Amino acid sequence: MAKCYSMTKLVAEIEQKIRSLKPKEKMELLRSLIAELDGGSDANVERAWLDVAKRRQREIVEGRVKTIPAEQIFKKGRSRLKR
Repeated sequence: MAKCYSMTKLVAEIEQKIRSLKPKEKMELLRSLIAELDGGSDANVERAWLDVAKRRQREIVEGRVKTIPAEQIFKKGRSRLKR
């Protein structure tokens, strides 16, 4: 029981310190913690995403796909969220 109390106290102390950080410092801390929770990056996944991005960029440059303006996508998304 004492261990639980001390952990709660420790978490409260950490939270208090975090609240005193500047917004940029909080963001850096969040990114670091999320990256830790997500685990290390998988080189194969990174490579696959890079390949997809390169292929899509090539398709756009070659005119094989039609792009859609971001504002149109956002408008459609906002409309769907209102349903």
